[in-house]
Amino acid sequence: MWGLPTTLSIEPTTSCNLRCPECPSGLRSFTRPTGMLESSLYKKVIDQSAGNLTWLHLYFQGEPFLHPGFLDLVKYADEKRIFTSTSTNAHYLNEKNVSEILASGLKQLIVSMDGISQEIYEKYRVGGSLEKVKKGLRLLLEKRNEEGRKFPRVILQFLVTGQNEHQIPRLKDWAKEIGVDELQMKTTQIYDFENGSELIPSELGYSRYIPDGTGKWKLKKQIENKCWRMWQGAVVTWDGKVVPCCFDKDAQHVMGDLKEKPLTEIWNSQGYRSFRTQLLLDRSQIEICKNCTE
Repeated sequence: MWGLPTTLSIEPTTSCNLRCPECPSGLRSFTRPTGMLESSLYKKVIDQSAGNLTWLHLYFQGEPFLHPGFLDLVKYADEKRIFTSTSTNAHYLNEKNVSEILASGLKQLIVSMDGISQEIYEKYRVGGSLEKVKKGLRLLLEKRNEEGRKFPRVILQFLVTGQNEHQIPRLKDWAKEIGVDELQMKTTQIYDFENGSELIPSELGYSRYIPDGTGKWKLKKQIENKCWRMWQGAVVTWDGKVVPCCFDKDAQHVMGDLKEKPLTEIWNSQGYRSFRTQLLLDRSQIEICKNCTE
């Protein structure tokens, strides 16, 4: 290794208010411990990384705004001149929160909204209220513009499925109307994709999977023995475990524990180096790589 990680994803919490069907938080299906990130552990990681970190994503699993000190976490990193980003289902964008978000220094807010009508939205965002999301997002953008701020940049993310793909034209119109900075169409990760799923869109340009010719489905992109993520960044769970990437949702490949060792030591450890070597030799032997588009 010639350098240190320039990006980190740190998990504020595994808790979530929704029940999305392809998400371990939504399914409440974690085999790893669940909980909330401690402020002292977080500050320790940021202090260790501030010299080499340029980008911090305060998200892994769960809904970040359920962490009672979430915006304090943002502020701490921002004061150390680290670009901060998060992903949210936007159910906690309210009058009080919006002002605090704008003052926190958060640079990027990714809002997941997978439908433009309640009926379609709740097919994936089970238990969610589209009206609440729309109202909160509009409020944030209005206040940001009133105050003449550039940040946070708001990215509206649409997980394209077979259930909502027909709503893309309406979504584009609405996104333009309220003035989000960017609209992203995201492909859906499906756990048991081999037998197909109603979540696979008919427009395969928006799909990670294609028919294999035998009645089954396969990854559209062939897995190659390389991955830039292993040399660029890592993911930290709420309890301080370092895992190689965001596809390791259940922390099956723990490279080290930040409660016991500094990040630089874990990053250069024999276990981490062996994992990278295996990936270069035969990535198909690593379970978390089998459903990956990178």
